Amino acid sequence: MNDMKQLERLISASVSPYHCIMTAAASLDGAGFTELSLSGSWKLEQGHSYYIKAYDSTLIAFTIGELADQTPKLKLAASHTDWPCLKLKPSPEVTSGRYGKLNTEVYGGPLLHTWFDRPLSMAGKVCVTSDAPAGTKTIFVDFKRPVLTIPNLAIHMNREANQGVAVNPQVDMLPLLTLIKSDLEKEDFFLKALAAEAGVEKQDILDYEIYVYNTESGTLCGLNGEFYSAPRLDNLTSVQACLSGIMNSTAGNEIHVIALYDNEEIGSSTKQGAASLLMDRVLEKLFLSLGCSREAYLNALFDGFMLSLDVAHAIHPNHSEKCDIKNQILMGDGVAIKLSASQSYATDATSTGMIESICRNAKIPYRKFSNRSDMKGGSTLGSISSSYLTMRTVDAGIPMLAMHSAREVMGTADQKALVDLVTAYFNKTNMD
Repeated sequence: MNDMKQLERLISASVSPYHCIMTAAASLDGAGFTELSLSGSWKLEQGHSYYIKAYDSTLIAFTIGELADQTPKLKLAASHTDWPCLKLKPSPEVTSGRYGKLNTEVYGGPLLHTWFDRPLSMAGKVCVTSDAPAGTKTIFVDFKRPVLTIPNLAIHMNREANQGVAVNPQVDMLPLLTLIKSDLEKEDFFLKALAAEAGVEKQDILDYEIYVYNTESGTLCGLNGEFYSAPRLDNLTSVQACLSGIMNSTAGNEIHVIALYDNEEIGSSTKQGAASLLMDRVLEKLFLSLGCSREAYLNALFDGFMLSLDVAHAIHPNHSEKCDIKNQILMGDGVAIKLSASQSYATDATSTGMIESICRNAKIPYRKFSNRSDMKGGSTLGSISSSYLTMRTVDAGIPMLAMHSAREVMGTADQKALVDLVTAYFNKTNMD
């Protein structure tokens, strides 16, 4: 299966960060990886591959080579599983006449107006009562069909609409779900629907985390199919590259690790985000389980390398003035290596040189990217995670348009370049 087909399958299945992790785990299972418990005792073997799911929405996988000494080389690749969207609040039922709407809040920084007039659905997790010791169990749900829409106000009622309209999240971003048939339905029409999807009784639901997602499928576009338009390209392009890279790698005498973090779009400062000690503690546990000393673990960190993967801004065909006057990248140019003096991207000259060398030797297309000096660009998990792990890091990713839209656009050739980079990075025997 080619890289775009793999990406297409991941996007279709990953309707929430939880579903992204379940899909990733299924791929790793098929590649012979063994699942471990985050809090369990580990009995690790050289030459084997493992993964851990952390708090349902983050995954860390690793392959242990045939280690020749007690200070194995450590290579990481990281991406994130979340994207800007809408998330349901508690007791979300809102009525307007006979219309049944849902009260939502904004997650991350989406282009809100792009969510209007689209077929939308809901997915996430539901916690219900259980006889288990914890008193609760988790059920993952996906409505799988368009059940929501956010209608635009007709231009007849807002004649200045094409001049630009401010979007109020509390007023304008309440999706329409249903028509209320009787007063009895006003209080719990959503809860009833959620219970039906989860296969439980309404009164058994304790809590939930439900996200709104765009149900539209991805599609090729452009005269020669050179573009791909789809939801959630940020950052499932990088998730797929991480998965493909580690499943196609040979660890040799190294340890290869990927991290698929949640919550990058809201700053990463959660227990399952890149701004936590999760990776540090998993890696230390890994090294201790192999019989390595803490000194060996710390040495591996200081000598390690991380490839942080997230999307970059391609030059816009109608607004080239928004890009840097020199360091630009187009869709189809390959991998963007991202640099910033503020270190919002963690890349420095030494680490850039290492990745450039890999790209040149493997004939992987790439360009260096910087934001305009008078325009603050986005940040990603590279600087955050590298500050905790204290290792050299490069931020890279595919160039794309309409970032944070409900539907984004990328170049079809760029996904192969990104997958080839991660694969070549893991298989390179020397990163000194």
